Amino acid sequence: MPDPELAAAICAALRRQVEKLGLSIGDEPQVDGLAFAETVDPYSREVSLVGSWQGQRSGSLTFFADGRVFAEYQVLLPCPGDARRYVEAVQVWGRPAQLRGEPVFGEFA
Repeated sequence: MPDPELAAAICAALRRQVEKLGLSIGDEPQVDGLAFAETVDPYSREVSLVGSWQGQRSGSLTFFADGRVFAEYQVLLPCPGDARRYVEAVQVWGRPAQLRGEPVFGEFA
C-alpha cells in the first residue's frame, strides 16, 4: 500500500472535482475501499501500483514508478445546467504536489 496520507489526498481531490460541478458523491471515494496490485508496463518495464474501487461506483488509482499519479472515479450524475449530458467520471493526475483534474462528460442518447 502506498502512503495512506497521499492516497487520502487523492480521494479528496476526486471529491473536489465533483464539488466544483455543484454535485456530491458523499464521502466517496475512500482509501479503505482500494484493493492494490502491481502491474508492469510492457514498454518501459516500470512497475506501477494500481488500486481499484469496486462497489456502487468504480474507479482506479495508479501510482507510477516516477512519482506521478492518475485516478479516475465514476460519478454517473446528470450534468447541472445541461439536460443532454451527464458526468461520467472525474479524473485527477500529476505529481502529488501539483494535482490537476477534470470531469469526463457523456451524452444521453
